[in-house]
Amino acid sequence: MIAAITHTLRLSRAAFVFAREGVFGIVDPDTVPPQARLPLRLARLIERRDAATSGRLSRALTRLGPTYVKLGQFLATRPDVVGVAMARDLENLQDRLPPFPQAQAEAMIETAFDKPVAQVFASFGEPVAAASIAQVHTAEVERDGIRTKVAVKVLRPNVGGRFQHDLSSFHFAARKMEAMSAEARRLRPVEIVETLARSVAMEMDLRLEAAALSEMAENTRDDLEFRVPGVDWDRTSHHILTMEWIDGIALNDRSQLEAAHIDLKALGRKIIQNFLRHALRDGFFHADMHPGNLFVDAQERLVAVDAGIMGRLGPKERMFLAEILLGFITRDYQRVAEVHFEAGYVPPHHSVENFAQAIRAIGEPIHNRAADEISMAKLLSLLLEVTGLFDMRTRPELILLQKTMVVVEGVARGFDPKLDIWTTAEPVVREWIERNLGPIGKIEGAIEGAGELGRVLSGLPSIAARSVAALNQFEAMTRDGLVLSPETVAAIGTAEAKRTRWQTGALWVIAFAFLGILWSMR
Repeated sequence: MIAAITHTLRLSRAAFVFAREGVFGIVDPDTVPPQARLPLRLARLIERRDAATSGRLSRALTRLGPTYVKLGQFLATRPDVVGVAMARDLENLQDRLPPFPQAQAEAMIETAFDKPVAQVFASFGEPVAAASIAQVHTAEVERDGIRTKVAVKVLRPNVGGRFQHDLSSFHFAARKMEAMSAEARRLRPVEIVETLARSVAMEMDLRLEAAALSEMAENTRDDLEFRVPGVDWDRTSHHILTMEWIDGIALNDRSQLEAAHIDLKALGRKIIQNFLRHALRDGFFHADMHPGNLFVDAQERLVAVDAGIMGRLGPKERMFLAEILLGFITRDYQRVAEVHFEAGYVPPHHSVENFAQAIRAIGEPIHNRAADEISMAKLLSLLLEVTGLFDMRTRPELILLQKTMVVVEGVARGFDPKLDIWTTAEPVVREWIERNLGPIGKIEGAIEGAGELGRVLSGLPSIAARSVAALNQFEAMTRDGLVLSPETVAAIGTAEAKRTRWQTGALWVIAFAFLGILWSMR
């Protein structure tokens, strides 16, 4: 009861900030349920007169604090939820905060390693970047009398509590959305919040980011065009991450790239091909490849930093991605449709032929354009619309992949506006398909399947024993019935009555104030 009131008050405050900043002015009244239109009009009455016409949502989220900034950045990866236009607006949301004091950062280091800062680092400088969860300092370490420059990421003090409170309110809100809307259940807001919570939890344990850098370094150790910073594990803990300092040119510094005579067209190709190679070959990709996180080193290799947001794809998802891309490249729309059904992404009661027809409506206009006019971003946004018509449930891992592909395309096209996305992607996609779906891949798949069958057969005795026990329990339940104690029945009744009473009140407040904006922006 108290928790429901607390969540409602927090979300009502957020709704008030949204109203003051003019966020509800973005919403088309015709797209919201009739019962929500009056609250929407009332919200417009408290809108600030000087509210800007653009950037309203970004400004409101910034006012509400770091958790809402993270929410906005995460929703920027979900155009299926907020719409393509809103997702692009949220991409500009900056996670920048004033740095916390140097003394606090040094205290965090001393606590983490139980020794003075001077014994951990040869020198420890001022912060060079600060965000909602952590900030980065320059430092030096000494090995064998040689000083080496490093980057030290320090978690903000007491950052976990604020995020935990706000995320619990988001979870409460998402449950209410699913309770009142079938469309919300298709978009799975509870799963979205849980994914956000997991992402934030991983970002708050810097050992996990270090592990992500280590894994990607291992995956790409033989790659000639890509690398990530090395991790100093001796100076890394839950709250501290020490890594190699990258002496390179950031991709958002165009003038420096040109002054260094970097081949910008080749750089655009590297961005596209390395991202696809990581997604397909490794099933593990950097999911925040904006220009500020990418550098070019002295060997003109692409260097990616900030591994706080990473994406994973299982074998099924990788096969799905490869065949989808190849299907659009070769205009084999029937195969693209079949892949959706084989993966179980589209319910089987739909027609494969009708789905192929819908996909053809996406692919053909693209192939009728010049190579430099073909947009992967446009293709993916249209694909999201079509899959919604065929009851395809949201796949968070694929949405993160798709959104990252859109960002990667934008960065690559910034260096080569004439870049042919499909020609650039084709060799990587074909190589993966030939390796995994060709003769060698089929042999390896058969060997793997035989091993899995052997493990299943070895477990048959224990499976049989558990099955017999379950059947005996079911027989006893059928014969004697399921018996609940009076105390259990009374407790269930009391809990249900209390839940219904508070849920009803909270539902109206949230649905018409805060949550309407997230689901009606589509």
